[in-house]
Amino acid sequence: MAKEKILVVDDEEDILELVGYNLEKNGYEVTCVATGEAALESARGQPPDLVLLDLMLPGVDGLDVCKLLKRDPKTAHIPVVMLTAKGEEADIVAGLELGADDYVTKPFSPRVLLARIRAVLRKHTPSPDDDTATIRVHELVINPVRHEVTVANGPIELTNTEFRLLQFLARRPGWVFTRNQIIDAVRGEDYPVTDRSVDVQVVGLRKKLGKHGAYIETVRGVGYRFKE
Repeated sequence: MAKEKILVVDDEEDILELVGYNLEKNGYEVTCVATGEAALESARGQPPDLVLLDLMLPGVDGLDVCKLLKRDPKTAHIPVVMLTAKGEEADIVAGLELGADDYVTKPFSPRVLLARIRAVLRKHTPSPDDDTATIRVHELVINPVRHEVTVANGPIELTNTEFRLLQFLARRPGWVFTRNQIIDAVRGEDYPVTDRSVDVQVVGLRKKLGKHGAYIETVRGVGYRFKE
């Protein structure tokens, strides 16, 4: 099995050595760079499985690196974990809103850092039979990178929420998810969405899918699942 690749970006040499050593010891392939420009070049040239990104960098800072990675279709899918001494709420929120998946503040425990990295990688790991990250189930083809859904070679226009809902359910056919689990996955734990809102989204999604909307099954008293 190929090693997962992690790009570590930090301008402090001792941090690069510490993080690089612990990641390699735990079986990861590690690339270390010290500037935002080098991070962008490395991520675009050889896309890693995760970027561990310091916010305080010379030249292009970490927030700008995150923004540019998420805007580029070639790198938008790469998860980002912020590693920073800036623990202020505004900085953390800014990074998360730009698309970062998690953050760890300095000083940090290597064990905690590894646990957070593993958690993010698990969340972004595609289904075992889908090493391209594109979901193919029944007649549906869902491309998360291009944000496209096609049926019988024809595209379907979905809102961002509808797309994420469909992607979440279709990744685990047969699994039953509660409305709260769907809310957490689609819009985040703190997003003020009600159970009724999930039902409305499902109704709209089924209509757009036409006859294929029947793949989204209602499990009475529990929630929804994607038909196996």
